Amino acid sequence: MSKYESDFIANLIYYRELRGYTQSVLAGLCDRTKGNIGVIESGKSAPSFEMILKIADALEIHPADLFLRNASQSREDVRKFFDEELSVKIKEMVEKRFPVSESEE
Repeated sequence: MSKYESDFIANLIYYRELRGYTQSVLAGLCDRTKGNIGVIESGKSAPSFEMILKIADALEIHPADLFLRNASQSREDVRKFFDEELSVKIKEMVEKRFPVSESEE
């Protein structure tokens, strides 16, 4: 499976779940069966260009968003950055700006 195929599948699942759609709901919006969405998400079948457009329309995204990158991975990178670096710096800034007095300890 190519990087584009795996990114497409990851993005399809990510945006479907982001919308709160089950495979059945997305299938209904695309005028297909749940099985059609399931085989696409499992990588067992490649969608037609027409199907890609229907999926993007149902998910209210640009079709290119399904291919550009793994959207869920980039979100994970942001969370990791926040947890490991940014939250520490914010805590340091707050402690510097609002030091804890001895009576509060």
